[in-house]
Amino acid sequence: MKTKDKEKQMDTLQAIKNRHSFRGSYKNTPVPREDLKKILEAGLAAPSACNKQTTSLIALDDPQLVESIICLVKKNGFRGTDAKPPAGICVLTQQIPAYADKYFYVQDYSAAMENMLLAITALGYASCWIEGQVTKDAETQQQIAKLLNLPADYITVGFLPVGAAETEITHPDYKAFEERAWFNEFGK
Repeated sequence: MKTKDKEKQMDTLQAIKNRHSFRGSYKNTPVPREDLKKILEAGLAAPSACNKQTTSLIALDDPQLVESIICLVKKNGFRGTDAKPPAGICVLTQQIPAYADKYFYVQDYSAAMENMLLAITALGYASCWIEGQVTKDAETQQQIAKLLNLPADYITVGFLPVGAAETEITHPDYKAFEERAWFNEFGK
């Protein structure tokens, strides 16, 4: 393996290890569009079942629009009480069958969200995967659809706040590797 490739691999592995959900305060510093574009590109590079590309993304850098989305997810129980991010990304899906009557849009947008969370971390920002508070009820989805002028066949399934953390990002405790991962046989 070339040294440069090895450095890239370590950067990726470090981003994976450093990525954690952040529900604290954000600095009031705009996220440059070039960084938002990199994050969107990471999301769009995610795998998609049968290449149906069911996931679409909208970056938000209008403060009023970001605040409107945050208010909706807080109303639905998001615990990020101080969350006032300068930017965000709305994750959309289309329910398109991959083959026969099989749908994989959940897997598609999940892969895209994780790719974006890793890119957000690698770029030095903080975020939190917000899904349930977006999909909680039809009213919330209709309000978001209206705010974003979405066509009827697109469904909002997630939101990622994006910004520089004002407070320290705390890392959760994980179970020991041996409690959750094994080689060749369960528990060995």
